[in-house]
Amino acid sequence: MPNLLDKIIIIDVEATCWEGAPPAGMESDIIEIGICLLDIQTGEITDNRGILVNPERSIISPFCTELTTITPEMVAQDGISFKEACSILRKEYVSQKRVWASFGAYDLKQFQRQCAATGVGFPFGPSHINVKTLFALKNKLGHEEGMAGALKMLDIPLKGTHHRGVDDAYNIAKILHRILNN
Repeated sequence: MPNLLDKIIIIDVEATCWEGAPPAGMESDIIEIGICLLDIQTGEITDNRGILVNPERSIISPFCTELTTITPEMVAQDGISFKEACSILRKEYVSQKRVWASFGAYDLKQFQRQCAATGVGFPFGPSHINVKTLFALKNKLGHEEGMAGALKMLDIPLKGTHHRGVDDAYNIAKILHRILNN
């Protein structure tokens, strides 16, 4: 399958989490897929949205809500299945033919783990950009920097709420655009 190199899909996931180890019998589930498209030519960021996902193997803890602002009620009201969310990525974002990016390897690994555990096909193609590593290499840091730190170094204001996928995807797109154009 040839890649469409017009836009990069930027992904940031939020998943169920706990202050310590997961409670017995629970595994982290994606509860939000933040997504946007970064136009390679213009730098325009479009189609920014957050897809809320119903956790299938865990619950949203008070710690998770405090970190992400995502409540069990929000997901119960607006959430869809993980399978449906992956279908949206494939159909609406052409995710299997486009390069996709995330800040670090967590999002890639979480998708791989959850797809394997639930029998849902991996929604992305093979071309993934780790923006966290790319940023460190581009800036000759010798270590990786968090997203908020990278924005600060680039003098780009953080838009929205940190640890909300919809906002973090947008902020990551701003970082990647700067890397690709400097």
